Amino acid sequence: MRRYYKYNPETLMYEATEEPKALRLLRIFLCAVAAFALVFGYYMFYTRVLGWELPKTVFLRKSIVRYESKLEVINRQLDFYDIALSGIEDRDDRVYRSIFGLDSVTVVNMPAGREVGARADSLSKRIVMRLNSLEEVKALARSAGDMASHVPAVPPIYPKIGSYRISSSFGSRIDPVYGGGEFHQGQDFALGTGNPVYATADGVVELADIKFYGYGNEVVIDHGFGYKTRYAHLSVINVTEGMEVKRGDVIGKVGRSGKATGSHLHYEVMYKGKRVNPKGFMDMEMSLDEFDEIIEKRQEQAEYKDDRMPSTMELLRRRR
Repeated sequence: MRRYYKYNPETLMYEATEEPKALRLLRIFLCAVAAFALVFGYYMFYTRVLGWELPKTVFLRKSIVRYESKLEVINRQLDFYDIALSGIEDRDDRVYRSIFGLDSVTVVNMPAGREVGARADSLSKRIVMRLNSLEEVKALARSAGDMASHVPAVPPIYPKIGSYRISSSFGSRIDPVYGGGEFHQGQDFALGTGNPVYATADGVVELADIKFYGYGNEVVIDHGFGYKTRYAHLSVINVTEGMEVKRGDVIGKVGRSGKATGSHLHYEVMYKGKRVNPKGFMDMEMSLDEFDEIIEKRQEQAEYKDDRMPSTMELLRRRR
């Protein structure tokens, strides 16, 4: 116990005595209460009366503001990278992979909100996927060589404005003969009988058929890499099955054979067994000089002339 001295009036002397433990604990408790009250009072006066923030609070708040500013800068950079990567993905899927007959890459969606970690992880995965995709395209480009010439990419008729009209587009329509709704699986070019019909890409003639119903006189070309094209309602067929053709070769002439209400060319593009919209595979506004150059170059390279190609009557004779 703590010792202290107390004056004794009887002996007129200071006598040593010991402080009770309870009294010492009480004094410690009172000191603690006083210290807490002092701190609390300081806090209340500083924050409630003066309206100030504690130094530590000010420091933490400023730190939070700095970190939020840095996160906002990072998010803006991620937005920029996301836009740039989206452009690369779009070109890769719609141009590069489409040219080589490859399916689109499944994209990892960017997480909603502004969570930097999740967004960065998503971008990282997308970059890796796109790098792998481009490597695949690169490998095919090296091995395929002239593959681009096998993708339908030009109009099947001479694209002079005013010389034709689109009489029926790809999609839903009313059947012109039987009435009622149907899905038109190609694109119809209305123009005069006898106009030349051109192969829209390199390939091998899979079908050269003469008939008086349905598609009428038709030609189907297998271009490889999953692509085929159909040219129907022809008046003349200039090719035979198994014949190799090049883009720009005249394969027949416009007519109105089969189930046709007027002179026109029915043109289809098939990819991996499914009809697709031909509009996405040709530029009807391409310059005539560019189209003429394709035709003239092909005529110079051709190993045969139009008059040496089999006529429709010859095809009928061979079938008999």
